[in-house]
Amino acid sequence: MAENNSSTAGDPPPRNETRFERADRNFSEILQELRVTQTGVQILFAFLLTLAFTERFPSLDTVQRATYVTTLLLAVLAAALFTAPAAVHRTLFGQHSKPLIVRVSSRLAGIGMTVLVFALAGSVLLVVDVAVGRTGGIIASAGTLVMCAGLWGLLPRLVRASDRGRDKDRDRGSDRGSDTPDDVTPSGPR
Repeated sequence: MAENNSSTAGDPPPRNETRFERADRNFSEILQELRVTQTGVQILFAFLLTLAFTERFPSLDTVQRATYVTTLLLAVLAAALFTAPAAVHRTLFGQHSKPLIVRVSSRLAGIGMTVLVFALAGSVLLVVDVAVGRTGGIIASAGTLVMCAGLWGLLPRLVRASDRGRDKDRDRGSDRGSDTPDDVTPSGPR
């Protein structure tokens, strides 16, 4: 017998899945997210590794070298955080711990995203500092932090708030006179 998920007012209706089916689905979704972020971290890490072997590297000043080392270590930490869910899963595999694995993996991914923001900002700081100067590097790095905070932190909250508002409209019986699902916006010329 399937155990239904509980639902509160304003939440979508529950799926007809057990706690373990939900955990399996959620873990699969986390893995898809990690595939995207992990690729970006690997590219960033590879870029940073090659910098130390370029002709210009010895000419970096103390601040640039400190930025480089800090950014490299942040990229390593982000990579470790994004791969840790696989290790947790491997260690707890077959022990009926999938809900716990999902909770831990989600936290690791969230922390990894935070670390990644700083690794990206550090990379931008280093490259722009070398290319155009320290002031430009600081401005570009701050812009990177703001952009990532906006796209990764603020945007999801705005989307969720917008969706809740649309749910309230649907609950009031609002009919837009369209057979297009709410989550699909037609594109192209009309």
